[in-house]
Amino acid sequence: MVETFNPSTLNLTEGAVNKIHSLSDSDKSKEINLRVYVTGGGCSGFQYGFSFDQEVDEEDTCVSRDGANLVIDPLSLQYLAGSTIDYTEDLSGSKFIVKNPNATTTCGCGESFSI
Repeated sequence: MVETFNPSTLNLTEGAVNKIHSLSDSDKSKEINLRVYVTGGGCSGFQYGFSFDQEVDEEDTCVSRDGANLVIDPLSLQYLAGSTIDYTEDLSGSKFIVKNPNATTTCGCGESFSI
């Protein structure tokens, strides 16, 4: 019997949507997609990465909210399923963050995790 994996959706908060729009507004000639990915490393084993990408690969999963686009590669999707992507500004700076229900441990800064 073959099982089908149906990932739960990823969510973009209003803060993340607003930041993506503000970055897109600064360069009207290009549509900017926020790409979130997972790589090995960090204090807990895996770490999150973010980049802005105009290209969307055939295998990528795209999540849109209010015209803001999030792009995830298939390898990272298995670690990010069900996560919420947010954007925060506080005394330590401004950054995109991942609230990942799959992470069993995270480091103090929240940029690395283990499953």
